[in-house]
Amino acid sequence: MAAANAAAAAPVAEPDLKKRLAPLLNPPRDPVLVDVPELGYLMIDGKGAVDDWAGYPTHDLQKAFAALYGLIYTIKFALKPTGVIVPVLPLEALWVIGENGAFDLDVPKGEWGWCVLMAVSDDVTPAVFDKGVAEVRRKKGNSDALDRLRFERWREGRSAQVMHVGPYSEERPTIERLHAFIAEQGLRPRGAHHEIYLGDPRRADPAKLKTVLRQPVE
Repeated sequence: MAAANAAAAAPVAEPDLKKRLAPLLNPPRDPVLVDVPELGYLMIDGKGAVDDWAGYPTHDLQKAFAALYGLIYTIKFALKPTGVIVPVLPLEALWVIGENGAFDLDVPKGEWGWCVLMAVSDDVTPAVFDKGVAEVRRKKGNSDALDRLRFERWREGRSAQVMHVGPYSEERPTIERLHAFIAEQGLRPRGAHHEIYLGDPRRADPAKLKTVLRQPVE
């Protein structure tokens, strides 16, 4: 009986989530088509990008990243005593550059629109999200990024994606290959350009940074 109780009390992760998303987070260097399922996301909208990641700590993007990490770890620690282990997944961003949702890399970076997001397990519900935000606010006070945080369920659906290895500033040829592949499949881009960051630009060698580049299609 004691053993059974101990087993029942053991933390329960959502082991399927990282396994389920593994093919989506490790694409080949050549573009492929994938289907992205509906997931819950923590999201923050903003505007403007950086040319040099040396300016990263004071940029609004960094504030958004910090808010997402602060919230997900608050939720993780809050749910752990209940036997739930919430996985922490990579940071992502949707980019809208140019008119009518176009993706025009020649637009000045100060005009780039973005949505920073992080996928979360189904254990993160709107109620859990609200409690987590309230706890972060209680501990750290109000912030603009925290006020802009939201929880949303979203299905990205059919998409083309590819792995880019190297600095963010050198993504253009990889993006062009991705869009050429989409045209070759008789498809067209739909929605925002999507990037998933598998490395930390503050610490990693820029030449070794891995970024999943994804474009929804129709």
